[in-house]
Amino acid sequence: MKQGVVIVGGGQAAASAAAKLRELDGDVKITLICGEPVLPYQRPPLSKKYLSGEMPLDRLILRPQDWFDQQNINVQCDQFVTSLDRDNKQAVLADGVRIGYDKLLLTTGSKARLLPDASGANAQGVHYLRAAIHADNMRPILQAGRKLVVIGGGYIGLEVSAVAAQMGMDVTVVELADRILQRVAAPQTSDFFRQLHTANGVRILESTGLDKIVSENGRSTGVAVAGGDVIDADMVLVGIGVLPQTELAEASGLTVENGILVDTLCRTSDPDIYAAGDCTSFSYNGANIRLESVSNAIHQAEIAAQNILGNDLNYIATPWFWSDQYDVKLQIAGLNMGYDHTLVRPGKREGSQSVWYYRGDTLLAVDAMNDAPSFMMARRILEAGKSVPKSAAADGQTNLKDWI
Repeated sequence: MKQGVVIVGGGQAAASAAAKLRELDGDVKITLICGEPVLPYQRPPLSKKYLSGEMPLDRLILRPQDWFDQQNINVQCDQFVTSLDRDNKQAVLADGVRIGYDKLLLTTGSKARLLPDASGANAQGVHYLRAAIHADNMRPILQAGRKLVVIGGGYIGLEVSAVAAQMGMDVTVVELADRILQRVAAPQTSDFFRQLHTANGVRILESTGLDKIVSENGRSTGVAVAGGDVIDADMVLVGIGVLPQTELAEASGLTVENGILVDTLCRTSDPDIYAAGDCTSFSYNGANIRLESVSNAIHQAEIAAQNILGNDLNYIATPWFWSDQYDVKLQIAGLNMGYDHTLVRPGKREGSQSVWYYRGDTLLAVDAMNDAPSFMMARRILEAGKSVPKSAAADGQTNLKDWI
């Protein structure tokens, strides 16, 4: 390749692709264009140990500058690709500089879903959490005795609630749906985390709509919910989901369907442009999905890198996720899409358990709460394309190895 590979993005997928490209080809020119002013870094700790101050930014950085220099990978931070000239195979930066490519990889990630302007979300003191700078802006307000209102009872909102509660804040979670985690988990998992948060002093309001964010002199002071009640707040966190960053792909004429659509080789509708990570949508068990996870970002990016170099490898997703809240580690294997039955398996440790999702007699996914053995076994079973009878899964004494 004369022009080499241009990677657009600065997260886990970008760093993983760059590393795999260099591992496989010592000579290919690699340019990584990162929109943030820092090198690619881990995102999951932003709502946990980074937000609490336990983990500094340098521990989040995936690869130090010395490594990129040694690997002869050109990283351009605080730069944005504003358009793609596909005819001439050039990435155009905000300052007008054009960078030629033979192959290009989009790893543009996802962005926070925003509340409408009419809700008052533009007031000072209203926060979203997707980047280190967002956590930096939130941290000074996280002090004992202050009030936090979290809009949205998904994983990000609950993780931040856990950090804030442990710091002595007065925390209220406002969830429009009937239960927290309704979009992503079964009632048993929702019940587990509702009880966990309530035991730690968090107030959870389910089936509660947002009316508006109340502000004075441009700064938020509370959240008005449907029915007229106003919840006082020193800070408001909005955690109502994310959207794929597809603007560049759309403007470039690439096919976008709930994400940048890629085939099994991670190619977009332009055979010289690939995509990987949170920004992509792809076929999984007959449906087009997006996966917002570190494991997907790494694996898909590495497959894309290999195919950019001329291989012909299919990306087969093996979903798994995690969330840390208080002293509970939630580990999820598989995807629970289309489940029609769930059961709870008791864990070996006190307070540990797992929720097993089935469609008919087929195992789809497992949520494991402080139950790493069940998670690991379930993950191996799912990756092997096998299942576990419901009666065996519900029996905590059953040896799950028998079903691998």
